[in-house]
Amino acid sequence: MTLALAILVPLLPFLGALAGLASGRRAPGLVRPLAVLPTLTSAVLAVILAARLGAGGHLDSATRLTPTGGLPITLSLHLDGIAVLLAVLVTLVASCVQIYSTAYLREDPRYPSYAALVSLFTAAMLLVVFSGDLIVLLVGWEVMGICSYFLVGHHWERPDARSASIKAFLVTKLGDVPFLFGIFVLSADAGTFQINGILGAAASGHLQHATLAALLLLGGVAGKSAQFPLHTWLPDAMAGPTPVSALIHAATMVAAGVYLVARLLPVFLLSTVALAVLGLMAVITMIGSGLCALAQDDMKRVLAYSTIGQLGYMAAALAVGDRDAALFHLLTHGAFKALLFLAAGVVIHAAHTNSLTAMARTPGLRRRVPDAYATMGIGLLALAGLPPFSGFFSKESILTAAEHAARGEAVTGGLGPAGNVPCWLGWTVLVGGLLTALLTAAYAARLWLLAFHPRGTSAEAGAALSAEADGTAVATAEPAAMRWPLWVLAVLSLALGLVGLRASWLPAWLNGVSLTPSLLTGVLGTCVALLGLGLGYAAWRRSAARAAEGVVADPGPVLLGPLFAPARDGFGVDRLYDRVFVRPFVAAARLVAFLDREVVETYVKGAAVSPGLLGRAVRRAQNGNAQGYLNALLAGVVILAVLVAVAQ
Repeated sequence: MTLALAILVPLLPFLGALAGLASGRRAPGLVRPLAVLPTLTSAVLAVILAARLGAGGHLDSATRLTPTGGLPITLSLHLDGIAVLLAVLVTLVASCVQIYSTAYLREDPRYPSYAALVSLFTAAMLLVVFSGDLIVLLVGWEVMGICSYFLVGHHWERPDARSASIKAFLVTKLGDVPFLFGIFVLSADAGTFQINGILGAAASGHLQHATLAALLLLGGVAGKSAQFPLHTWLPDAMAGPTPVSALIHAATMVAAGVYLVARLLPVFLLSTVALAVLGLMAVITMIGSGLCALAQDDMKRVLAYSTIGQLGYMAAALAVGDRDAALFHLLTHGAFKALLFLAAGVVIHAAHTNSLTAMARTPGLRRRVPDAYATMGIGLLALAGLPPFSGFFSKESILTAAEHAARGEAVTGGLGPAGNVPCWLGWTVLVGGLLTALLTAAYAARLWLLAFHPRGTSAEAGAALSAEADGTAVATAEPAAMRWPLWVLAVLSLALGLVGLRASWLPAWLNGVSLTPSLLTGVLGTCVALLGLGLGYAAWRRSAARAAEGVVADPGPVLLGPLFAPARDGFGVDRLYDRVFVRPFVAAARLVAFLDREVVETYVKGAAVSPGLLGRAVRRAQNGNAQGYLNALLAGVVILAVLVAVAQ
């Protein structure tokens, strides 16, 4: 029975996707039920599966596929506390997205294909979560990449959507190349593609190339989870519909890389080099994305850079050896980030713009979207890491893990040698995490104040304030299908904080250690978050003083100073890639085209012209005049005779 439930959880969204594609034009009335019901049923089954499996339980099942002539590939399921908790998160967020989309894309003629791709995306992520074989996991990994290409480019008539979908596909595929080779290295050492076999080889010391395999795998992780330097595709992916952003950023594609490292963490713990690379990559990602988020004007891009930073937190926790802290933050982030994106969709729909500075000129926005106003506040407080919201407990567990590592007391939960986690890496992650917490709270405050508390030019600000004061602002309630998913995710963002109050509950599911935050990091993290909120508010008040000069009150320039322009541009990483990679490849392509056109084609044309000229010459000689033939024959005989005589 448990095995049947485990099979149905990813199978139902997959069948829903097929049915949705098949019935989109023939039976349009079935499209929305086929989008919502299979995913919602899958969520219910995932909860039942988690209850049946219980904390600390596991289930393994494998069926060998077609012989390959080498290492066998098995269609295997590996269920434990990590897998079932992630499955509950994925299906719950996907269900909220599907329900939300029925109203958000009500008038979209491409909704049938969109809904089917969302269901297929969900099924692919569930395959990654449940798979016990790396090759089968790779199939789900690649299907997610294909689905993201189509979903990000949903509005393909817009140039930004087309370029964003191509960029997302190419960057993630670039990371997948070393990822594939990393799988081959691991399987060659362990003699199997099965995850349990690889972990057994790591525990017994049979992995001879752990560092090489881990570094290769990090290429795929950096691509899928948008870590530096392969992070640039994620902000541009905001060109897709907002529900797609919620799905990609919360529980599916970007979470896959973190999940993979968490699953294979014993391999990474065998290599100090791999842990150092992972940790430094995470810290650069966290701080850089925080600075960029403070400078963005597009609300969705702020949240996109926020996702990059939170993924950096998870990677940092894994770098210091604490899998439980990383997975705890993966769960809490999935809830509050899905909430933030769906709430942002409501706000953008009401304001008719993504621009924060334009929203700062919009009178009475918070009165028009009261549910989004309240739930986005909950999401931003969870993002900032303030108690009692879930983000506080998960972030503090990461900072606590970094503190232990800095003291030389890294806690790996028996997954690998703690001695391979260097103390300097713990200090780096701790300082980077605290600085990121400051930046996160500051850009959360900036987003909140600009979107819902307008202070634009004096005339516009006066109109906004008077409209809100006398209640004349037009009320525009969100549709129920867009409102209730917000409250479900808001409750989840609060409820997951209760997990942090029971330090032994979640580790029992993750088979790990206690997640109790230390007093030091708890106080430091809270003080830093409050300081960030205060700085954001103070900068907003200071910049609002320039409203009389006709300048919108954006606290970003006040907070960042000379870093504002580079941060808004993403510190020029895209331009660097353009100069180092894109332009040379374009130049090489033009050279190849020139050589093909001017050299190869000239040779081909010359090869065709020469026989033509010879044919013309022969054709003229064959004129049908017998007397001419005899004269030519006689002339030839005379010439030959003369040549013979001269030769003698």
